[in-house]
Amino acid sequence: MFALNYLFMIIMLLISIAYLTMLERKVLSYMQLRKGPNKVGFMGLLQPFSDGIKLFFSEQVNLIFFNYLIYLISPIFMFMISLFIWALYPYMSNMINFNYGFLFFLCCSSMGVYGLLLCGWSSNSNYSLLGSLRGVAQVISYEVSLVMILICLLIFTFGFNMLNFMIYQSYMWFIFFSLPLFFCWLSTCLAEVNRSPFDFAEGESELVSGFNIEYGGGGFALIFLAEYGNIIFMSFLTSIMFLGCDIYSLTFYFKSIFLSFWFIWVRVTLPRFRYDKLMYVTWKLFLPLSLNYFIFFVGFINLMVLGSYFINLG
Repeated sequence: MFALNYLFMIIMLLISIAYLTMLERKVLSYMQLRKGPNKVGFMGLLQPFSDGIKLFFSEQVNLIFFNYLIYLISPIFMFMISLFIWALYPYMSNMINFNYGFLFFLCCSSMGVYGLLLCGWSSNSNYSLLGSLRGVAQVISYEVSLVMILICLLIFTFGFNMLNFMIYQSYMWFIFFSLPLFFCWLSTCLAEVNRSPFDFAEGESELVSGFNIEYGGGGFALIFLAEYGNIIFMSFLTSIMFLGCDIYSLTFYFKSIFLSFWFIWVRVTLPRFRYDKLMYVTWKLFLPLSLNYFIFFVGFINLMVLGSYFINLG
């Protein structure tokens, strides 16, 4: 049953990624006052599948100077890591219930850096190498503030299990007393998945296409699938951590869809940051704020424990 459930979830995830790409193209087109994909199928609903077929059946270009094995394995590795993270999704039954789920998430998100680095290095191109180095520095830097924000909320759940968030947010969502952390978390998510305005690993204006410049066909499609799978997972994770985590309710999925739409909305609205400002934001703004919140929350919890202890003594 575990294998069947996981397979079913992977199929649904791939369909979700396909229609998220279509949603992005539709939203971009309407916000820029033009038409999006509307020819293939009814209202363009079959466009993602035709794009996928075209990509996977395209000819694989072999470069002259490149590390063949790592070049081929790196996109597969990135895609597999993005699928591993989805094993954390809290099913109602017949799936793994991770008591250390958030630690597994941090391990998988940290492993994604290796795929990014190897994609750029194995192509043996200056553009791809610079793009991958930028992306690795960015992801590692924002990983620090992401972990600190995560720890700030894990203090209140007394564990690393995702289902604890559903129990402890029964009466009050965590966003109501940690709104600045919520905004920091959203910005950190953008940087973690290399989305605009933090898409420096794919800086078209100076790096042509960044770390994936030498990839085409199936390799590019796998990198693309990994990125959008991570976007959907970060939307789910944000809903779990801040917006109630009632996974048995339909509203939970509407919140996740809106957050995925927000990733697209930001891409349309904001221009790309300067790289030094990107690093300034995480080290000088997000990290001090999350550390202050951490100290405050630890003191608050200890104060509550001492208060209940003295009340019981009385």
